[in-house]
Amino acid sequence: MSEFHDDYPQYELMAHHSEEEGKVKRRKLWNVFWIMLAVTIVELIIGFYAKEMHLLNDDRTSTGVLKFIFIGLTILKAFFIVFSFMHLGDEKKMFKYSIIVPYTIFILYLVYICLAEAVYNGEYKEKMDELIVKQKIELNAAAAAGHHDGGATHDGAGHEGNNHEENNHEGGAGEHK
Repeated sequence: MSEFHDDYPQYELMAHHSEEEGKVKRRKLWNVFWIMLAVTIVELIIGFYAKEMHLLNDDRTSTGVLKFIFIGLTILKAFFIVFSFMHLGDEKKMFKYSIIVPYTIFILYLVYICLAEAVYNGEYKEKMDELIVKQKIELNAAAAAGHHDGGATHDGAGHEGNNHEENNHEGGAGEHK
């Protein structure tokens, strides 16, 4: 049986490099590590001291500034991961742009959607609270009167099961009310 031989060098030989090249590559990896570690520590410090930095609202929800800071730092870390560990930084300029531009547009769109939807509750909270309280009062009044709407939902597990139990005990010696 003959072995397969081609004109290409073995992978082990292709990966071989001089000690000087190895030092440069290891230094690059360590630089990326230290930069990402520093960004992570900055994120943690901001997270721990957000209240003292006035980046939280009175109800301990984050402000828009805090959201933008964390999103920006996360994108910065993603940049270093993609360019260093996924080797996009070593590619040609147009290839980089063809990869980065669509993802950048998509990420910016997602950030916009997240931030636009995140403030919805704050803008309409009073109206929604009034509506929920009103519905709860109406449902409790209807339940106390013994009326049940077919489409109405009730708060609490097994509410209709409790009425079934009451109906089974009506007229008996152990009547529950």
